[in-house]
Amino acid sequence: MQHLFRRALRAIALVGVIAAAVPAQAHETLKLDAPKPNLAPTPPMGWNSWNKFKCDVSEDMIRKQADAMAASGMKDAGYQYIVIDDCWQKSRDADGNIQADPERFPSGIKALADYVHSKGLKFGLYSDAGSLTCGGRPGSAGHEFQDARQYAKWGVDYLKYDWCHTGTRNAEAAYTIMAKALRESGRDIVLSICEWGINQPERWAPKVGHLWRTTGDIYDAWEGKKDWSMGMTNILDLVAEREQVAGPNAWADPDMLEIGNGNMTTTEYESHFSLWAMLAAPLIAGNDLSRMDADTLRILTNKDVIAVDQDPLGKPARRTLKEGDLEVWVRPLQGGEFAAVLFNRGKTPADMKLAWDRLGLPATQKADVKDLWSKKLTKGVSGSYAAKVAPHGVVMVRVTPQR
Repeated sequence: MQHLFRRALRAIALVGVIAAAVPAQAHETLKLDAPKPNLAPTPPMGWNSWNKFKCDVSEDMIRKQADAMAASGMKDAGYQYIVIDDCWQKSRDADGNIQADPERFPSGIKALADYVHSKGLKFGLYSDAGSLTCGGRPGSAGHEFQDARQYAKWGVDYLKYDWCHTGTRNAEAAYTIMAKALRESGRDIVLSICEWGINQPERWAPKVGHLWRTTGDIYDAWEGKKDWSMGMTNILDLVAEREQVAGPNAWADPDMLEIGNGNMTTTEYESHFSLWAMLAAPLIAGNDLSRMDADTLRILTNKDVIAVDQDPLGKPARRTLKEGDLEVWVRPLQGGEFAAVLFNRGKTPADMKLAWDRLGLPATQKADVKDLWSKKLTKGVSGSYAAKVAPHGVVMVRVTPQR
């Protein structure tokens, strides 16, 4: 029922899209006096409860996820945020202070944040710019500064801020108000803007938040559409058609990872992870970390792929070739290196090639090429690199020109 209610609220929220998309006028609320803290020099890495658990959240479950992140090798691979999505909140007290669901979080949010911090991790929460969240819980509209102060007292490090039940609110103004509130809260808190890419966030979100959603929600499918949600390749296509304006401390977010949730193959999950890394996307896992199989852990902790995602240059990949089911994606890296993905959407294996001109290199340039999944290193390659790519698969390489 919660899922159906969320769908209904999402539909109500979308009624206000046209009005909300009207450009914000010069107004006091749009002045950001405090500079945006540099909390995301590389894309945030962590875990969020929504994709796997929806509204079925509790302090016991969150503690298990923190335990698993710390013990499984994910923390060592760079993951650090444990984020509770919708439905942790229940009401407001007589003074308007947001209250956690006492049955699901009997110890309170501060105690849970302290536990996550004790694992060497960071803690995140969810709220909404509307009067209600997408799951029908109290939103932050009209309570932004009060909520931000409460988050700071609890030890929150990350806020995912959604866009349900917002009516005719202007998106830029709504998110700017929360950005101001967080910056004045007395604590450094990452702002994750989640307005689904419908109000041209690339024009205003980089100065407001640390990351912003570019599309509607992902769901665990190779392709397809379900209500407002889309499969992995549908989201990829939307991203490919838009100008990439992301960079350090301001990341475009194609939504969270579905790896390990069971509706795609291992090969498809490898493609998902590779392409998100190429996009310099936040890597926010969405599976049950306490019940990962070996392939899920292997994919999520591939340090070579993560290194591409976390490259300090912070420049997202471009799709430089699309011929039917075959695509080439290229991303420049710090120090003159490159990452590239040969992507086969088709149902049969394909022979593919990465030509040096797609990297801006002369054909005579020798380079070392490392396959980031097989770990095979080929030295002294010139002109192009060829590989056979599995159906729905990728070959992801790091190209290091020889000096």
